[in-house]
Amino acid sequence: MNNFESFYSSENCDIKEFEKLIKQEINSNLLNCAEEIINNVPVYNMEVLRDNLHDKDQRLSLMSEWAYVLSKASGALVLKNTYSDCSSIDLATKIYENIILEEKEKNIGGSDHYAKPGANDRIWNSLQKLCEKDSFVFAKYFGNEIISSVCESYLGPSYQMSAQVNLVHPGGEAQRPHRDYHLGFQSSEALRNFPAHAHSVSNFLTLQGAIAHVDIPIESGPTKILPYSQLYDKGWFAWKNKEFIQCFEENYIQLPLQKGDTIFFSPALFHAAGTNKTDNIERMVNLLQVSSPFGRTMETINRKEMVKKLYPQLSKIIKNKEMNEYDILASIYACAEGYAWPTNLDFDPPSSKIPETQQTLFIKALKENWSNEEFSLQIDNISKNQVA
Repeated sequence: MNNFESFYSSENCDIKEFEKLIKQEINSNLLNCAEEIINNVPVYNMEVLRDNLHDKDQRLSLMSEWAYVLSKASGALVLKNTYSDCSSIDLATKIYENIILEEKEKNIGGSDHYAKPGANDRIWNSLQKLCEKDSFVFAKYFGNEIISSVCESYLGPSYQMSAQVNLVHPGGEAQRPHRDYHLGFQSSEALRNFPAHAHSVSNFLTLQGAIAHVDIPIESGPTKILPYSQLYDKGWFAWKNKEFIQCFEENYIQLPLQKGDTIFFSPALFHAAGTNKTDNIERMVNLLQVSSPFGRTMETINRKEMVKKLYPQLSKIIKNKEMNEYDILASIYACAEGYAWPTNLDFDPPSSKIPETQQTLFIKALKENWSNEEFSLQIDNISKNQVA
């Protein structure tokens, strides 16, 4: 035996160490922008803070606070009034409801991987499916500078957006507590093969979020979360342990949301969807799983076809002055690939100039008022350069 704990196992998990972590209290003196703190979770009123995102220094200050909360403090935050106008949510809800019906008729779609079958309806890859159904609604819905800013605060630029709709019916039972992608989807046996530092890295490869499509009171089962649990370094093993599950059930908290609110949290935070105890609330949220440019997304997403659908709509939106520049950029970031690699170095050899990305090309095309055909051709050229 050596003195290094470079690899973890289930046997290394210590419930007392975990309990000490989750008993911490967040330091409110460090949080200058939060409107209130509920059970260790800061709540931000974005109706008040929205304009802060238009000032470089104020935006950086707010993003720094969010990064601290998500990575070093309680691990979760709520953004009230993320959508000041919920009309795009209502339009997206109708489209998603139709997709659920269509997929049921075709016997595709999904149920929850952590809940009993029949408790909910799930739309995998709701990002791409919304863009394919109605690129104008996509632009208005994902064109949200607040969502873009919180994603960037945790993952940096060129993050990769993905999403899955979860519709929990009245009576739908709670999920089992868990951690999420990446290491949350590995077996305990497989986890043993990843060194300790890889366990820490997994915390920062994705950001979890949820957009409330309806009002979500406590009785309808909003997400159960355990503040500070993301800080437990052996947590990728521990969440499957009975002692830790019991600790979660005895200490979790829930926060109500209103339509247009969002919640964001670390993928390493112990969490679970709650039981919908109502007899009349269809609890619909769009679950955002946002990936670092340095990681792999969980879903395969055809961003090339998405940007081709979105470009004509954003061209019209700019012409008609229907969105501000910040939301337009947020829409592009949600749709287009922003990272230049991997690429085929025979076609795209390393140089002082970073290869063109879908995002940089999209922005350039809008500024220069390219035709749809020219934009489509140049997007295809990027794809050709990336073929092995």
